[in-house]
Amino acid sequence: MATTEQANFRYMISDVAAAVEFYTKHLGFTVDLDASPAFASVSRGPVRLLLAGPKSSAGRPMPDGVVPQPGGWNRIQLVFEDLAAEVDRLRAAGLTFRNDILSGPGGQQILLQDPSGNFVELFQPAAR
Repeated sequence: MATTEQANFRYMISDVAAAVEFYTKHLGFTVDLDASPAFASVSRGPVRLLLAGPKSSAGRPMPDGVVPQPGGWNRIQLVFEDLAAEVDRLRAAGLTFRNDILSGPGGQQILLQDPSGNFVELFQPAAR
């Protein structure tokens, strides 16, 4: 895939190795580069997730002294055909969810937390 067809997202991560295991073991990502403990990148289809640890260049303080940290409300969304089954599988693996499945006009969603507290939205589109 050409890099111009790929969407990159950077997540600040507390523990790069734990994040790599989480995304590859539970969500079907593959490792592109593992430069632990500073940085790793993992991909799933056209999405590349840049996992930046505290020792990475992305973790350096800003000019005003603020240090980038994990756990914001921005998130990637992964689409599933059977959200309830996916949630059951991930809960059985001991993963942490922020809420229960919510339903709306566009479908159903739930927020999964990675080991650093970043969100991954799991989504099932409404039947059309």
